[in-house]
Amino acid sequence: MEKKKISLSDLDLLKKNFKDKNLHTVCQTARCPNIGECFKNKTATFIILGDVCTRGCSFCSTKHGNPCDPDEKEPQKTAEAVRELGLKYVVITSVTRDDLNDGGASHFVSVIKEIKKIPDVKIEVLVPDFQGSHESVDAVLSAGPDVFSHNMETVESLYKYRKNAQYQRSLDILKYAKQNGFLIKTGLMLGLGETEPELLKTVSDLNNIGCDILTLGQYLKPSKDSVEIAKHYQDAEFEYLKNKVLESGIKNCVSGKYVRSSYFAENAYNAAKNG
Repeated sequence: MEKKKISLSDLDLLKKNFKDKNLHTVCQTARCPNIGECFKNKTATFIILGDVCTRGCSFCSTKHGNPCDPDEKEPQKTAEAVRELGLKYVVITSVTRDDLNDGGASHFVSVIKEIKKIPDVKIEVLVPDFQGSHESVDAVLSAGPDVFSHNMETVESLYKYRKNAQYQRSLDILKYAKQNGFLIKTGLMLGLGETEPELLKTVSDLNNIGCDILTLGQYLKPSKDSVEIAKHYQDAEFEYLKNKVLESGIKNCVSGKYVRSSYFAENAYNAAKNG
């Protein structure tokens, strides 16, 4: 797949647009290695509901603590950025907001509705677990995203690194969205200490709930305080695991060292939609 590059000057203009609107992107907050490539492809991942998470997982660089109240103007500002930048595929995600009654679901709805006013833009939501609330999931689904995503992140034995998260609860969130007729997607980080049997068990669990798209990428320690990298996977191993995923029955897998859950998101969506 041909990779497009963006000039540093264009990248600076994009960052300025986000800063002027006080918007946050995963591309910047999570220090994603694919930032220029995705922007060039008219794709971006926005973090709504602020940049402070209420959990603080051991592998994540996002700030954690007591977040501010949601910005009521954020839905409109996000849509403005999408329109001004000519984006064609938008991923909307958020920090986890356990402090809010609905986990921020109503804010997701507002953002989706504003972006839907722009023609020909596909919307993928990458949601937190909403503490297992089907009511919150229903609210997000009612807004009509094109893809419903929630990251499993890792195998069940390593959920000790996912503060206040539960493996089965995350599976249930995805299963529930699938049962409601949506394309579902999830991502796994490799290199936290998982074994191949554990990884393949997770792949099997995802296939059993009807997962449409799975991403596999190398865990890269984002800060000195983050959990250590247990293993660096080689390119051949990513290809091997991709084949294992496809053999399991999951039809779409994006696998590689620098792959993140939103990497080539539009391509994965088109493949799943047309497959």
